[in-house]
Amino acid sequence: MVISVQTPDSAEAAHAALQAGAVPLGGGTHLMTRLNDRAGGDLRLVSLRRAGLSGIGVDGATVTLGAATTLADLEDDARLSYLSGCVRSIASPPVRNLATVAGNLFVPQPYGDLAAALLALGAELDVLGAGGARREPLEQVVTGGLRADDLVTAVRFTAPAQGAFRFYKAARRRLNSGSIVTVAARITVEDGLVGDVRLVLGGLARRLVRATGAERVLLGAPLNAETVARAAEADAIEPVDDAYASAWYRARVYPVHLRRALLGA
Repeated sequence: MVISVQTPDSAEAAHAALQAGAVPLGGGTHLMTRLNDRAGGDLRLVSLRRAGLSGIGVDGATVTLGAATTLADLEDDARLSYLSGCVRSIASPPVRNLATVAGNLFVPQPYGDLAAALLALGAELDVLGAGGARREPLEQVVTGGLRADDLVTAVRFTAPAQGAFRFYKAARRRLNSGSIVTVAARITVEDGLVGDVRLVLGGLARRLVRATGAERVLLGAPLNAETVARAAEADAIEPVDDAYASAWYRARVYPVHLRRALLGA
């Protein structure tokens, strides 16, 4: 049961509340659903809405997203048009008006599509912890998590070159549905060969998968159907059954969706 909600006016005050045992509350689109569905002990929340953690900064190729920035804010920013397909695939407009950038990083699969995109873009997190401020790769946080009293304050990444970012999400409905398979990639092609690639998969395991095996297959190879078919066999995936699809179906259609993501066909 929620017994208190604090609304601090700074990141430092919000972090102090986490150190005292409070649970962070961004948009509440995932947390409040969990609280409504489960009985539990007394819970103190700390809202991040007034902690100065919202906003979008673009300085040359460097993009900084405040942790409490909403998905609707991303959707409306023309400077981030390469993310619009990803953002619009997430939930519904009322949810995107509440859901936050940092909150999307920690929701369980098959959700967290923005996290897949940011991981493909090589994002880093600004974190306020017991030892002060630090920066961590999002990939490390996805695989290892954070301390309960760590506060993510911002997400940083380098904007992709034009046409270098690919995002594809297969779902039961075109909009407002959890992922069956999500593919996010930053990929460059020079003289017909893949020159650089970062590939992330969603919906195919209990957490996001950095498809390093597929990256090795793609790197230096022609970007065609044969190469992509080999890449789809290069990583161990562990999909699960849920309300959106069976594990068998996810594994079966993954190569198709990888091809569509990378080749558009």
